[in-house]
Amino acid sequence: MSFIIAIDGPAGSGKGTVTKLIAKKLGLVNIDTGAAYRSVALESINQNIKLEEEDKIINMLDNINIEFKNEHGKDLIYLNGEDVTDKIRQKDVSKIVSPISAIKEVRFKLNDIFRKIAKNQDVIMEGRDIGTYVFPNASLKIYLDASPEERAKRRYIQNQKKGIQMSYEEIVENIKTRDKIDMQKEIGALKKAEDAIYIDSTNLTIEEVVEKIVKKANEIKN
Repeated sequence: MSFIIAIDGPAGSGKGTVTKLIAKKLGLVNIDTGAAYRSVALESINQNIKLEEEDKIINMLDNINIEFKNEHGKDLIYLNGEDVTDKIRQKDVSKIVSPISAIKEVRFKLNDIFRKIAKNQDVIMEGRDIGTYVFPNASLKIYLDASPEERAKRRYIQNQKKGIQMSYEEIVENIKTRDKIDMQKEIGALKKAEDAIYIDSTNLTIEEVVEKIVKKANEIKN
C-alpha cells in the first residue's frame, strides 16, 4: 500500500512550503492541486473548448493524463506525456483556471485522478479537505494551523517583498473572512479530520514544523 501524507489547514499556515520540503526530504511525489487545475485549463485551450461548454470540459477529463514527477530535485507536471510545468503558468491559462476549478464535476474527477496517482506512488498533498475527503485513509494526517494574526504577519512580509501595498490590519480581516468562507463551503470545506495531528505553527519555524512531521512519518513507516 502507498504511503500518503495529507496536510490540511487554513490560508497562510505554511502548508505549501512545508509540503514541498517534506516531499524532498522523504522522496514523496507532491500532488499539486493548483497545477492539476491549470493542466485542465491548458487542455481545454488545446482542444479549443470554451468556458461555457462545461460538459465538454467535464468529458475531456475521461481521457486526460496528468502526472506529477520529481526530476533532479524539481517538481514537474506532465500533461498527456508532455512537460507543461512552465506552460501552465502562462497568462491565457491563469485567466480561465478559476472558473474551471469552480465546476463541481471537474473537482470530483480530479480527485479520482489524484487517488489513482496515489495507488502506485508514495505521495504528499495539501489543501482544505485532503484528510477528510480526498484521502480519508491517508497514512498520516496533519492539520497545520496558526493564529490569524501570525498568518497575516507572514502574508504582510510576503506582500512587502512582492511590492504589494496592503495594511496588516486589512490582511487580518481578509484572512478571518477567508477562514469563514472556507469552513462553510458546500464542497471542499476546511475541516480537521478526527484522526489528524494538530500542529500550531504560530511560534514555530518552517524547519521545526517540517522536522515534527518528518519524525512522525518515519515513526509510521518504520
